[in-house]
Amino acid sequence: MRVLVCGGAGYIGSNMTAMLLKHGYEPVVFDNLSKGHRVAIRNARFVYGDLSDGRALLDTLKRYRIEAVMHFAAFIEVGESVADPLKYYHNNFCNTHTVLSAMEEAGVSKFVFSSTAAVYGAPAEVPIYEDLPKDPINPYGHSKWAVERMCSFLSQTGRLRYAALRYFNACGAGDNASLGEDHRPESHLIPLVIQAAMGKRPEIKIYGNQYPTPDGTCVRDYIHIEDLCKAHLLALRKLDSASELAYNLGNGKGYSVREVIETVRRVSRRNFRVVEVDPRPGDPPVLTADASRARGELGWSTDFPELEKIVESAWIWHNKYPNGYSD
Repeated sequence: MRVLVCGGAGYIGSNMTAMLLKHGYEPVVFDNLSKGHRVAIRNARFVYGDLSDGRALLDTLKRYRIEAVMHFAAFIEVGESVADPLKYYHNNFCNTHTVLSAMEEAGVSKFVFSSTAAVYGAPAEVPIYEDLPKDPINPYGHSKWAVERMCSFLSQTGRLRYAALRYFNACGAGDNASLGEDHRPESHLIPLVIQAAMGKRPEIKIYGNQYPTPDGTCVRDYIHIEDLCKAHLLALRKLDSASELAYNLGNGKGYSVREVIETVRRVSRRNFRVVEVDPRPGDPPVLTADASRARGELGWSTDFPELEKIVESAWIWHNKYPNGYSD
C-alpha cells in the first residue's frame, strides 16, 4: 500500500515512515520542513510541499497513486495556541480541510489522523476513556476536535474511512533509538530533563509539589514512539472493515514528574539541579489513558511500557545528536 505521510519529517512522522518501510508499505513523505528535518526521512520518497497547497497535494496523490493518508503535520504547543489561535486553526484545521478535499477529488478514502488527549480538556474522570465528554480548553485541543468532527461528518457520506488516534505523551526514540525528538523549542518533559542531565540547561523545574498524588507532583501517561506507531498500522488495517474509529493511545500507567527526573538520573548516571516552583494554572494532577478499546479492537499492545526503557532510548538518541539533527 502506498501511504502519504503528511508531516513525515517530524518526530512522530519520521518514526511512522520508518515503520511503514519495515512492514512493506510504500510511504511518500509530504512536508514543508518548517518543523521537521530532512535527514530524518532518510531514503523514503519525499515531496517538499505545504498542506495549504491543494494542487500540490492533489498532484502528489495522483502521481504516486496514494491509497491512504496519515496526518502528523499539526502545530502542538498549547501556550502558543492560546497566544496565536488563528495560526493553530489555519494549520491544524484549515490545512486538514485541504488535505481531505484533495483526497476526495483523488478518490482516496483512508485517513489516519494524529489527534490528542487535549480534546478531553480537564476530564472529570481518570483514566480517560473515549466516551468521556469532549471539552477542550485551549485552541490546540479545539482545532483537533474540530478536525475529528469534520472527519465524522464526512465519513457519514461514505466518502471517508478514518481513524482518530488520541495521543497522551509520545516519547522515546524509535528504530533502534535512531529517530528521536528534536523540537525547537523543546517543551516535552523527558527531553528537557535529559538536556539538564547533559548540561545543556542549568536546571529542571518542578511546577508544584502539593498535588494529590503519591509524591505531590503531576502524573502523566508516557507512551513509547514505536508503540504509538504500531497502533497506527493496526488502525490503518482496521479501516478495511470500519469507517469511523477513535482510540486513546497511552500506557494506562502514569509516572510523576519526580519519577521521570529520577529515572533520567539513573539512566544517565548524572546529577543536575532541580528547582521546585509554583504550580502552573490549569495543570490537572493526573492524566492517564484507558486504552482498553485499542487493545481489544485492534489487538494492540505496548512493547515498551517501562519508563526506564523509554528514557534509555531517548538518552541514546540525545547523546548521538547532542545538538539535534544537523539540518
